[in-house]
Amino acid sequence: MIKNLILYCITFLFCGFIYTQTNEDYVKYVNPLIGTDTSFELSNGNTYPAIARPWGMNFWTPQTGKMGDGWAYTYKSDQLVGFKQTHQPSPWINDYGAFSLMPSIGKLSVLENERKLKFNHDNEIVEPHYYSVVLDEINTKVEFTVTDRSSFFKFNFPKSENSNIIIDAFFKNSEIKVIPDENKIIGIAKNNSGGVPENFANYFVIEFNRPFKKSGVWDGRGKIISKNKLSGKHVGAYVSFDTTDNGLVEVKVSSSFISHEQAWINLYRELPKSKRFHEILAEGRKSWNNELSKIKVKAENSDYGLSNKIKFYSCFYRTILFPRQFHEYNIDGEQIHYSPYNGEILEGPLYTDNGFWDTFRAVFPFYTILYPEKLGEIMQGIMVNPYKESGWLPEWSSPGHRDCMIGSNSASIIAEAFLKGIKNFDIDVAYDGIINSSENEGPLSSVGRKGAFEYNNLGYIPFDSSINENVARTLEYAYNDFSIWKLAIELDRPKSEIELFENRANNYKNVFDSSTNFMRGKLKNGNFQSPFIPDAWGGAFTEGSSWHYTWSVLHDPQGLINLMGGRKDFVKKLDEVFTSEPTSNFSYYGFKIHEILEMELLNMGQYAHGNQPIQHAIYFYNYAQEPWKTQEKIRYVLDNLYGAEADGYCGDEDNGQTSAWFLFSSLGFYPVAPVTMEYVIGSPLFNYVEISLPNGKKFIIDSTENTNENIYVDNVKLNEKQYNKNWLHHDDLTKGGKLIFNMKNTPNFDWGSSKSSIPYSMSNE
Repeated sequence: MIKNLILYCITFLFCGFIYTQTNEDYVKYVNPLIGTDTSFELSNGNTYPAIARPWGMNFWTPQTGKMGDGWAYTYKSDQLVGFKQTHQPSPWINDYGAFSLMPSIGKLSVLENERKLKFNHDNEIVEPHYYSVVLDEINTKVEFTVTDRSSFFKFNFPKSENSNIIIDAFFKNSEIKVIPDENKIIGIAKNNSGGVPENFANYFVIEFNRPFKKSGVWDGRGKIISKNKLSGKHVGAYVSFDTTDNGLVEVKVSSSFISHEQAWINLYRELPKSKRFHEILAEGRKSWNNELSKIKVKAENSDYGLSNKIKFYSCFYRTILFPRQFHEYNIDGEQIHYSPYNGEILEGPLYTDNGFWDTFRAVFPFYTILYPEKLGEIMQGIMVNPYKESGWLPEWSSPGHRDCMIGSNSASIIAEAFLKGIKNFDIDVAYDGIINSSENEGPLSSVGRKGAFEYNNLGYIPFDSSINENVARTLEYAYNDFSIWKLAIELDRPKSEIELFENRANNYKNVFDSSTNFMRGKLKNGNFQSPFIPDAWGGAFTEGSSWHYTWSVLHDPQGLINLMGGRKDFVKKLDEVFTSEPTSNFSYYGFKIHEILEMELLNMGQYAHGNQPIQHAIYFYNYAQEPWKTQEKIRYVLDNLYGAEADGYCGDEDNGQTSAWFLFSSLGFYPVAPVTMEYVIGSPLFNYVEISLPNGKKFIIDSTENTNENIYVDNVKLNEKQYNKNWLHHDDLTKGGKLIFNMKNTPNFDWGSSKSSIPYSMSNE
């Protein structure tokens, strides 16, 4: 055991030394455990340590929770039940195609409650591409590294005549087959949480580097069965080895959503027999460093600076996990995929596991800067092909359509990508999908537009209709229609069509109540719903209250300013978000949901950063000519609501969105309304940033006087010229250049505060 540990350390240090001769090792700043100190009742991220490659098809994670529990790994747990292949994007969406491996010594105990073993975080190494843990109870070290679709395990057993590896194919129907003369196991895991056709299956294959002493299968009651094949509601297998002379067992695992044959192709392509564990490990580290090094940040040399770097690169890691690639490559290297929309095997890319209600805000805008070519493939795979295969654009896919959240935010993502010059996807098919969604309700309430008829005819969805969360839907549809309007102009669509969406983009005005300066439910007869409770969560709103959704006018803050009676009244109302008591009426839910608890803990009034609807609102001070208030509050959030430890998020992380907010805001700007192609300036966190753009150019952000006290922007230069706008255009970033912030510990009330300094609003066109 000690020999193996020393050997690993030497190998690890050597690989790190080779890499860092010419490149900084950014992986060392990533903490995949951030967000895992969490629970159903209170989210500090609701993440798990995803051991993966960027956008990988299969992730792996140590498992502390029960089979089927969305909280697969929680930091406070002290027992492991397995090492699981997972595809889970969120505990609320849960997992699919999962199975696991787990070691044991001596007598076989195969069920989770019987096989679980204690572990200690001190004996755990967790990196984006690598995991290891020492299980003291059985004196066994487990380590694994991963590729896009495969994983490579090393089980370092003690001297024992019966060292076992238990394979759990999970519940909801599974199959397993042991092939002793080939040292292999194949299985089928059909567990899922929705969004799949009847023929959905994950076909997994496992190859061991040495013969089995004995093997067999077991059923859901834990009964060992003396044969090599079994199917049923819940089945598994085991293999045993004599490790009295050699404790190392190497295991290669892969899977496919197409077939076992394809799974073997995936395995041998990604883990060829010629490559050793340390080589795959080094490739994984290089893969992550290739991405993380695209943004090089320099922070002050202190615990504060180090913490910020950990937060930044950990957020970067989270932002490029999803959407995951769901396609595979056949024997000829051609992209093919199983369609979770129609059950067929088809050509081309497919991406999945994403909720656009979250990610349209910052994740996809981040990709437009760093990954335009990649984003084109993602657009084809997450928008175009699903529309071809199902007749609907997704809004929450995992792996197919899921009935979760609201809006038709696919329109924003498609429009933004195309307007920013990303053309390597079929925009004609995508636009057809947009129009279809804008006119129709879908087969699920999250697909198409629930309430489309009412919205299109009345200009809002009535509170006294049967459609829930009606004000939130109205507001989100209005921004989506703004996105369609801009895209329709770019595509030179008919004038009547362009005007239709321009008019609908103003529908947010129809649910604004000037007597309260809040967004408010409106009845079919045109009267506002009564009694009105501003802090009532749910009902007319989605996971929030009117305090949050009143600001959901991303495309027209000036229009909202006008509705509120002018700039001063707007600022007064926005100030109240942060100074009011964090009260809530939760009668709609019947209990205080975790998002409410998270808001109460923030010490920021009614501001609820742990959920998405209000995350942009801090930047609205820029539109009201008081950008120093944005700067002050941004830095408070960056410093206090994000952390470098397991409790490091202040709510659900959500497919990279809360992480992408940190990435943008720490750089010094944020895409409030992505389709406008503008980034609203806040307060940069780092002294120096170098962004390597895909066109070979660099964009530099220099804030040398930046400290945790110097949070205010005194003046700005863009490419050596004084810059008084409090926003940047996408083209300013992507053509390369230098942005210099001079920072101070007191506000400059003049910088960025003139009317000519403010960002785009539709009302100003």
